[in-house]
Amino acid sequence: MKNKEFFTGPSLSEGQLYLERQRINKLLEKAVHRPIVTVIAGAGYGKTHAVYSFVHKGEIPVTWILLTERDNIAERFCEDLSAAVGMLHYDAGPALVEFPPTERQFLNYLRVHLQNLGRDKKHILVFDDIHLIHNDEILRFIEHCATAALSGITSILISRTCLPINLMAYESKGLSTAITEEELRFSRAEMLEYFHIQNIRPGPGTADSIYRDTGGWAFAIYLAAQALRRQAPGTQYIPRAFKSNVWRLIESEIMAEIRPPLRKFLIKLVLLERHPGELLSEIGDPCLIAELKKIGSFIRLDSYTGSYQIHPLLREYLESLSGELSAEEKKDVWLKAARWCAANRQKINAIYYYEKAGDYGEIITLMYTGFTPLIPAPSTRPLLTIMERTPPGTCEENPELYLIRSWLYTSMEMIEKAEEVLSGIIPALEARDPCPRIHQILSGSYINLGFIRVLAGACTGNYDFVSYFEKAAFHARCRDRDFSPPLTVAPLGPYICRVNSAEKGEMERYIEAMAKIIPYLESAMGGCHYGMDELARGELAFFRADLRRAEECLLTAAAKARQKNQYEIENRALFYLMRIYLGRGNSRELSRIREQFLSQLDKEDFINRYTYFDITTSWFYIQTGRLAGWLKNDLEKSDLNSMAYGLELLVKAKYHFAAREYPAALAALQGGESRFGPRSYNLGRIEIKVLEALCRYRLGGQDAGFAALEEAWEEARPNGFFMPFIEQGKDMRALTGAMLKAPSSRIDKKTLERLHFSASAYAKRLVIIMNEYRFLDDRPAPSETLSHQELTILKSLSQGLAREEIAVEGDISINTVKSVIKNIYNKLGAMNRADAVRIAANSGFMTEPDHTKNLCPHCGKEIA
Repeated sequence: MKNKEFFTGPSLSEGQLYLERQRINKLLEKAVHRPIVTVIAGAGYGKTHAVYSFVHKGEIPVTWILLTERDNIAERFCEDLSAAVGMLHYDAGPALVEFPPTERQFLNYLRVHLQNLGRDKKHILVFDDIHLIHNDEILRFIEHCATAALSGITSILISRTCLPINLMAYESKGLSTAITEEELRFSRAEMLEYFHIQNIRPGPGTADSIYRDTGGWAFAIYLAAQALRRQAPGTQYIPRAFKSNVWRLIESEIMAEIRPPLRKFLIKLVLLERHPGELLSEIGDPCLIAELKKIGSFIRLDSYTGSYQIHPLLREYLESLSGELSAEEKKDVWLKAARWCAANRQKINAIYYYEKAGDYGEIITLMYTGFTPLIPAPSTRPLLTIMERTPPGTCEENPELYLIRSWLYTSMEMIEKAEEVLSGIIPALEARDPCPRIHQILSGSYINLGFIRVLAGACTGNYDFVSYFEKAAFHARCRDRDFSPPLTVAPLGPYICRVNSAEKGEMERYIEAMAKIIPYLESAMGGCHYGMDELARGELAFFRADLRRAEECLLTAAAKARQKNQYEIENRALFYLMRIYLGRGNSRELSRIREQFLSQLDKEDFINRYTYFDITTSWFYIQTGRLAGWLKNDLEKSDLNSMAYGLELLVKAKYHFAAREYPAALAALQGGESRFGPRSYNLGRIEIKVLEALCRYRLGGQDAGFAALEEAWEEARPNGFFMPFIEQGKDMRALTGAMLKAPSSRIDKKTLERLHFSASAYAKRLVIIMNEYRFLDDRPAPSETLSHQELTILKSLSQGLAREEIAVEGDISINTVKSVIKNIYNKLGAMNRADAVRIAANSGFMTEPDHTKNLCPHCGKEIA
């Protein structure tokens, strides 16, 4: 892998005439002791040459990412990042391909990359041709890489123009080194040394003339050397305006020396943006590739990416010759490139090349098998552009393209356009003679239309989508292919119960309709959404604080989801179970849930696994007083489709609140809004308003805090949604405590007291989790001496709950609590609370209660 030669021709010992520029090497050797090195100069100054030569001289591991214009597409950039890292660490590359370029995914990148590299070892990270990037997300990712300030890592940023990223803080602290055109220009001595290696002996006057004409420009010096080598002895050098005659020089000094087959091969290569060695072997025979290596510095093999790199000036010249290829020759190159990209998980590139070749059938196949139902906007836009510029008549010949277009419109939240496309194609397809292909398209069309109606139903309350899924299932039974992963992955929004109205019973209506479509989806989409109905019931019970019922439904949902590989449904069920066990203070179950989250990271067909893992674990960390670093950047955009973004928004707001950054928390609650984001749903508005109330109260706006909490309760009251308030723990205890002292409130006193004491109990249990979570061990089963109610109240006593809090949480009288505590003391022989807890702990009585037979976490009544 390590090749100390920058060029890909023979080594120096075999006759390669190459100048090792010690001056530049010394500059870089000194520069890489700092975290950031910028190399900025125009075309032909040898930027890449200089850096490549330097890094090849040493043994420092290098990750080299060569950027192109198409790396402005997030998915394409991630594919290239994966390929670059995979060259250094083969096992790490495939893991990185899933990472969209956000700050959180940058941290994931470091986690994967550094565990292979080893912490604190020297490493160089090169981003080449940054001037081609204008996507803000990609630039931000590169900026994070450069400014991560990790021990032993130096980032080298190569660009033709000023860098479009902010390094001012590093420059002001002397933590970066800049290498510019002035440093990269050949000195007169270096030029003469280069000529000497080339066995050229210009006279003093000629040397002065060449240096004056070239200005030390590396490319021009190379061309001058080529011209001098071919001159007859004694021929006088003729000054040239090198920059204005580059193409003519390339033609006379390079192209005139190569055979016609190699000329055609070179022209074919510039039809491609990347030139992996494996792909070149598909396009040209080994003899041509061997000749390619002898051209010199204009074409080299990058051992870090395994691709051939063509100098930009030569590339521009070759592009002007594309007319020498026939249409069939071009199509052949594009098809071979598309197939190679598809086989190597470069989906966006593959579709781009298939479009160039006019093979829309392969585009359809790749779209059906390579993308999730909801595609993030950065990937959707280029795909939609391809779909919208299809030649006349193409969609009529390939009606699947209409279906794909509607799917992309939906991902972009252009619901009306998606429905318009489907409303136009469905009648036309229904009128055709039935065949498996038509049934396939109709099944997909009705599925898309059904999900559009699901989204619309959140606002209208009209759940008329069942009939569309029924039709989809009918046509699915007549088609000739099945949906396969990842299309069986159910894309979830911020809430499962996508209901706008706060009216009592509305969510039950929605869940009833959703339950009816599950059998149809199982038939039409291979089990997609299996377990969704139980998940919806579990979510509803959770927000009502009926945690026993919620637990039953969520465990069922998770089990069903695992049967059909519905990872997102399983993940959401585990997320709610985690929140239940946090509220109970059940460390053992939390450890089990965490293991299940970790096991999902091994599911390669769970496309969003890293994103959801970060969301769920960050929620846990925030609730237990630990802050997740990836949430610090309030400008970060989600890598999820915007319709699935709500959970991230809430976690981000919770982070800022926990960090006491209340204005930032309010800004997070207001930002990132989507037509189908949290505010579109009753549950979302409640959670947002509750957080807003706490922020305003902490900022000193007591009246504003009271008003926001009253608004939240107005949304929550019809359906008895207590949990969004209870989960705020000590902060809700403080706010409701203040409201109880206020002269009046739109929330009745009984409700305020319930919220107050329940939130207080929740907060005290969180303290136990914070202290016990990392040190939990397997303890013996509890003694049968205590009843379930007694054991639960003893557990509450051990967590610091007051008698009043236990009474409110259990929906029992204070006298009953006192009576049960006396029984506990008598059975254990305890003198007081502390003595009872000590005896229970020493005797093994304080094992986790069996909550399937325990008190209802909301009402506190013992359940048979």
